[in-house]
Amino acid sequence: MLDPAERRAKIDADAKALCEKGGCSLKDDPGLLDEVTGLVEWPVVLMGTIDEQFMDLPDEVLSTSMRSHQKYFSTLGADGKLANRFIVVANTETKDGGKQVVAGNERVLRARLSDAKFFWDQDRAETLESRVDALKDRVFHAKLGNLLEKVERVEALAAEISKHVEGADEKLVKRAARLAKADLSTGMVGEFPELQGLMGRYYAQHDGDDAAVCDAVAEHYSPLGPNDACPTNPVSVCVALADKIDTLVGFFAIDEKPTGSKDPYALRRAALGVIRLIIENKLRIPLRAVFKEAIVFGSYADDPTEALMSFFADRLKVHLREQGVRHDLIDAVFALGGEDDLVRLINRVEALQGFLKTEDGENLLTAYRRAANILRAEEKKDSVSYNDAPDPGLLTDDAEKALADALDHAKPAIDNALAAEDFVAAMQALAGLRKPVDTFFDDVTVNADDAALRVNRLKLLNGIRASLDGVADFSKIESK
Repeated sequence: MLDPAERRAKIDADAKALCEKGGCSLKDDPGLLDEVTGLVEWPVVLMGTIDEQFMDLPDEVLSTSMRSHQKYFSTLGADGKLANRFIVVANTETKDGGKQVVAGNERVLRARLSDAKFFWDQDRAETLESRVDALKDRVFHAKLGNLLEKVERVEALAAEISKHVEGADEKLVKRAARLAKADLSTGMVGEFPELQGLMGRYYAQHDGDDAAVCDAVAEHYSPLGPNDACPTNPVSVCVALADKIDTLVGFFAIDEKPTGSKDPYALRRAALGVIRLIIENKLRIPLRAVFKEAIVFGSYADDPTEALMSFFADRLKVHLREQGVRHDLIDAVFALGGEDDLVRLINRVEALQGFLKTEDGENLLTAYRRAANILRAEEKKDSVSYNDAPDPGLLTDDAEKALADALDHAKPAIDNALAAEDFVAAMQALAGLRKPVDTFFDDVTVNADDAALRVNRLKLLNGIRASLDGVADFSKIESK
């Protein structure tokens, strides 16, 4: 069967038909379906049975053992749990209708699952906590110590982060962080590395740990990618953030930053994970302060905070671009400096984007550019900055008086709105400047022959520039 699409469709259809006949359903696994399609030339779909003695193993152990080693498809019962049937795709037809093929695969699977059951029973003979000390024998990175040292850093950092996460019990957070990597010392994870975290949850449950702790052990690696679910449990969120931030701060501190297309330590993914955890859970976390804490806990000589903030700005653009947010607006807000609250930053960006879609916003941006260009040229020519307030006594024209009055009223309104984090109100206050600014440029000659009037009018232009730059750096905003 030469056409891979045809082979794929046949495997899928035959597997589903066998499952329906066997009283179960096929577990959806498009990745495995693609792989098996490429492994066979003449697909013959068969169904085998899993020995009942193995059905008390966790579903993830059963499916991983079948999928990773044998390329078997799992099946589900009516309750949504794994059924005791599996699908195997042979590459040839046999005279006995596949009976010997099925028997042979069942025999191989018994051996595989016997190993898994041995690990499952042996691992539970000791507590998860008793395995923590063994992490000292595992190197995290030559310059960043062993895994036990990482766990101790994460435990301390997670406790600090819990102060910013509503509903996070610091005691449970520390306990979860302590246990998070312990399953790396178990036989099961040694055999199936992809089950790290998940097995930790099962072992923590077996030891009687709090449900929030068990969930955090399983979820602290998440999100692993754009399609991975983001933890919402406060304890899980704290440990997941601490684990990723410790990794980011550590590698940046030893100057192991991503370069070009190379990112061997998956730091871009870690940063995107931090961004998603913060944004999706609407956490008000001061990133700079958290980075500083991580630096202290790691005893690093170099402070990579600003490099990390720049790195996060780039990752945030990637994340938000997919949601239709303009990258230049993120630059405009980041350029204000000191902003490390991602939720507040995004609220400001969204308000700015909404404002610039209005007629007032478009016209005010044009006026800003005109004012900024004039100021840049005149300040360069005069070798001075016109940052002082204009002299009211030199306001001779009605249009410049109206502009000065509008600026005087807008500034406190903008400042109050920004202080209250009401960024929509701040944009509305800016919108009130549009008419007096337009009139000023229509009616007033900035570079007047009278030197004092010229300087005063340049100071008025600076008032326009300063008012807008208090909300965002409008010089970073690109033309449509």
